[in-house]
Amino acid sequence: MRDKTLVILAAGMGSRFGGMKQTYPVGPNEEFIMDYSIYSAIKYGFTKVVFVIREEYLDLFKSTIGARLEGKIKVDYAFQKLDIIPEGFSVPEGRVKPWGTAHAIYCAKDKIEGNFGVITADDFYGDIAFKDLSKALDSDNYSVIGYHIADTLSVNGAVKRGVVKSQNGIINEIIESSCILEGDKVKCTPLDTSKETFYVDKDNSVSMLMNGFTYEIITKIENVMKDEFEHNKDNLDTYEMLLPDIMDESIHEGKIINDIPTNSIWVGMTYKEDAEYLSKFIEKEIEKGTYPNNLWN
Repeated sequence: MRDKTLVILAAGMGSRFGGMKQTYPVGPNEEFIMDYSIYSAIKYGFTKVVFVIREEYLDLFKSTIGARLEGKIKVDYAFQKLDIIPEGFSVPEGRVKPWGTAHAIYCAKDKIEGNFGVITADDFYGDIAFKDLSKALDSDNYSVIGYHIADTLSVNGAVKRGVVKSQNGIINEIIESSCILEGDKVKCTPLDTSKETFYVDKDNSVSMLMNGFTYEIITKIENVMKDEFEHNKDNLDTYEMLLPDIMDESIHEGKIINDIPTNSIWVGMTYKEDAEYLSKFIEKEIEKGTYPNNLWN
């Protein structure tokens, strides 16, 4: 069996949440969202976890979730820094914003080998999704763990989603869109204004940044960065390298990306008010036997 690494993107600041979502307790024993992700990852065969964090949070991570994981899975840390860029280039003067989700993976390039999964620290993905991701990593294709789009929408208005268009389990396109439920369909308005609004069924796959990759994606990210630094020098103060864009470009270059549908329920936590709902959701999962009441004891 292959070793499988789970890369957890945890360097975001959570401005709308009003603090660090990554280390906000949601479980009955102060567990974070990512505690539940890692518990399921171990259950389904992952052998290592790499946290991509801001360097100033290293002690916090080590003393909390890092300490809880001792003896249960290999743990490593990577820092998302502006100056981790391809050799020969420099950070534009005045740039303070991180380069984006694809760059976060690039920052972990020395911590991972072979096939690996990627998730975010502040999304609750559900148990079975990690079984789906683990199985997907047995293939040398990239993969998207596809959630039913209707299950990821908000009753309070449109939300941004990576809408998956696929045929026979192979993704043809991932379209970043503003999505809202309209009747028995979901209305998707692409963020790229050159593309027309479209409608999909409620069970259409959507990417929630739970993906499987081979190490080849690191080379792809580096090549994209080199190209941007060489040819778009005037736009580097605002440029972001987003993972869905990298994947969509890979598709157009002929890379096979599998659409792996999951029956897991995704729960997001954008605002602090969402934390209470998530905690109650976790309580129900504990009652069902999906997770133990005390996750690590």
